[in-house]
Amino acid sequence: MIGLDLPDHGVKTKQGPQGPQVFDPVRRLWVALTPEEWVRQHFLNHLVHDLHCPAGLITVERGLVLHGMPRRADIVVHAPDGAPLAVVECKAPSVPIRQATFDQAARYNTVFQVPVLLVTNGRTHYACHIDRSTGAVRFLSALPDHAAMLALRPV
Repeated sequence: MIGLDLPDHGVKTKQGPQGPQVFDPVRRLWVALTPEEWVRQHFLNHLVHDLHCPAGLITVERGLVLHGMPRRADIVVHAPDGAPLAVVECKAPSVPIRQATFDQAARYNTVFQVPVLLVTNGRTHYACHIDRSTGAVRFLSALPDHAAMLALRPV
């Protein structure tokens, strides 16, 4: 698959009956290996191994209803109390990160109300802090680890 600007933590792949597959350790199942899934699995491993997000506090393809339509957030990181902390929107490496990507994450956040939005295509990564009291959006200089995500929660 395509090289990414993410650490390689040994993402597992295999040839399945329907084509290439990748193992999702959070969902504990083999899924079709698409370019977006390649990014999602590498970013998921980055969250767990490098940003210290407990795997038990992460959901993958979390369902939500937006304007009466079912949608799925790529990754949602939670606090120990179960409250959502961050929404991650993943795109394939060939998809440039544009305003529409941020808009999609922001729409999902109308449901989740998280303080952190993360957007990645595996090569370029953005992190934003959303101040829910003022609506202000501030880009962060680095991807926050789990402790930093918790610190960004409103008091």
